[in-house]
Parts: sequence; C-alpha cells; structure tokens
Amino acid sequence: MRPLQGLLVLDFSTLLPGPFASLLLAEAGAEVIKVERPGVGDDMRAYEPNWGADSATFALLNRGKQSLTLDLKDSTARASLQPLIGRADILLEQFRPGVMARLGLDYDSVASINPRLIYCSISAYGQTGSRREDAGHDINLLAETGILALSPGDGGHATMPPIPIGDIAGGSYPAVINILLALQERERTGVGRHLDIALGDNLFALTYWALAQGWATGRFPCNRDHLVTGASPRYRLYTTRDGGIVAAAPLEPKFWTNLCELLSLDPALRDDARNPAATAAGVAAIIAAEEASTWSQRFASCDCCCSVAVNIEQALADPHFQTRGLFGHTLINERGKAMPALPVPIDPAFRAPAGTALAAPPLGSANANLLAPRGVTAPDTVAEG
Repeated sequence: MRPLQGLLVLDFSTLLPGPFASLLLAEAGAEVIKVERPGVGDDMRAYEPNWGADSATFALLNRGKQSLTLDLKDSTARASLQPLIGRADILLEQFRPGVMARLGLDYDSVASINPRLIYCSISAYGQTGSRREDAGHDINLLAETGILALSPGDGGHATMPPIPIGDIAGGSYPAVINILLALQERERTGVGRHLDIALGDNLFALTYWALAQGWATGRFPCNRDHLVTGASPRYRLYTTRDGGIVAAAPLEPKFWTNLCELLSLDPALRDDARNPAATAAGVAAIIAAEEASTWSQRFASCDCCCSVAVNIEQALADPHFQTRGLFGHTLINERGKAMPALPVPIDPAFRAPAGTALAAPPLGSANANLLAPRGVTAPDTVAEG
C-alpha cells in the first residue's frame, strides 16, 4: 500500500506550482481530481509542443490524475462539489487571494462542510500583506528576493535562470512538505487547517549563505563577489578550446590540491587567496588549451569535483541515471504514443511499480463518474480566476 493511498485531493491549480505538488501526492498514492474550466482546462494543455490532444508538459505534470470540468461561477455547478469536498482530505488552490472567497470556496466555507480538510493555498506573495493581490511569475519573484542579483553573469549582469526555481522550490515542494505536516497534525487533532504557501517567502531560505554573510558582516554579497557567485576560482565555469564548459567546484583543500596537480598549475597561483583573479585566469588558460572530451577523460580519473557540462539529451543517456531507474515509468497518450514519465523525488518504494503505464486525463473525462450521482453536467461557459 502506497503512503497516501486512500486520500482524496481536489486540485484547483493550473500551470506549474500546484500541479507539480499534486503530481507528487498522486505518485505517493493519493487520488487527485483536477478541477478545470469547461472547454479550456488548465492553460498548460495548450502549450507547445503538442503531444496528442494536449501538450507534452501537461502530460508530464498531470499523469495519474482525473479531470473534472466545472464552471465555478455557476452556483449549481459549485453545489455539485459539496459531496467531493465532504470526503476530500486535501484541497489545493492557486488563485490570487480572494478569488476562492468570491466563489464561496474559501477555507472557512469548505471547513464548515469538512473540518478535517487540509486547505493549501499557493500564491506569489501569500494570503496577507500589502502585495497579496499582486501577480508575479517565477522570474519576478527571483528578482524581488535578491536571487537574480546574485546570479553570476558576464560583465556583472545577472543570467536568466534555465529552470523555474521559484515555482518548484518556492511553491511545489513547500506545499507538499506542509501538507504532509498537516496530515500528521490531523492524526492528533482530528481537524485540518489552512496552509499559506507564498513563493516569495520560501525563496529566502535558498539564499542562506548570502543572508549569513550579510547579517554577520553587514555587507551582503553581489554578483561575482562571493564564493558561489563567481569570485572564487574554485567555483566557476571555464571554457574549453572547442567551446565546452567545465564546471569546477573543488572547494575543499583536497579537491583543490588534486585539481592543481592535474592542471600542473603554477605553484605561485595555487594559493588562490592571494590573488583569486590571477589564479582563475591561470586555470582558465589551461582549460582553454584542450577540448571538452579531453577534460572529461582526465576528470574521470581525478577526485577533484570537476565536470564537463552535457546537454539534457546526453544526461538522459548517462548509464548512471539509467540504472538508477529514473525513467522506469511510461507515459501513454490517447493515440497510444509513449514517452518516459517525468522522474519525481519520491522513493521508488512509495510509488507504483516500475513499468506501470501512466496517462494524463482528457479534459472532463471524470465528469460522468464524479457528477452522475447528482445528475449535474458541466456548463459550456468558461470560469476565470
């Protein structure tokens, strides 16, 4: 039996933070009902590239769930949710604060139906505060919490993060952590609670090292003036002769010593505390003299925490990741096409057996099953958040 088997999740969220959180819950055995707008559904269904009727990203994030379409602005449609709310364990929503209240689906309203419900609200800035109603996407939050200013780009300019750090690290993961804590609390108290998950709030924890320096010294770090923002030769990217990238992280003395020996670095440069820029230039010149494949071979036999960057396709082919079983689940679409399911950070012992075929739900495919007892059908109008 999987850890969350028997739990019911009503997921009103769209795009990434909430759907990824409910994916993790589904992978651990929970039944997830995705509540979507009639005729349109989650906006991510229309993203590119297409993979059958919906986008590939939608399929990856919403496998193993059910889709229920309802016009939440229609009182009759909302009333049809009451039986589901009454037996749900978790409700996940990602609207701006106040939207669920206007729909009569705020925490107090649903808790009066089901006091055991754990109600998780994910938003950019939280349910309280002067910015609670502001809109904000991942890069906005990274900019407003100081993270972009720390990003080591050329010429002192920040670089564009290649992954949605705020959505996942600030939203999805904290949501799941707090839902699991609330479930444990409910075991003792018998009642649920309202969880306020603010992406912006949760990003500050990721800057622990910058906060430690600033609070302890009175000077907060900036781009390229700290150990992990490009100031040290021991933690930076170097370019090879053929344009490859070496990711060097020999922070500890033993790793740094091993790298210096491998590079035959000038002894005058090995004490990088004297002149970090000169040491970095010396390392860069040596790295630039050889091709990436050469450095890959040399690093393989040297314990120095250095790697040659690969692209995602190459990473997927890495025998190590293959043998770890990360891609042991298969995603199937309505046309019978298959692709690997998205790996998730859940122990394999808690998930469906490897080889299990999974699918994302067609829009509204669960309506007949979930709403038939009340004879309610989804209206054609589209609800807006």
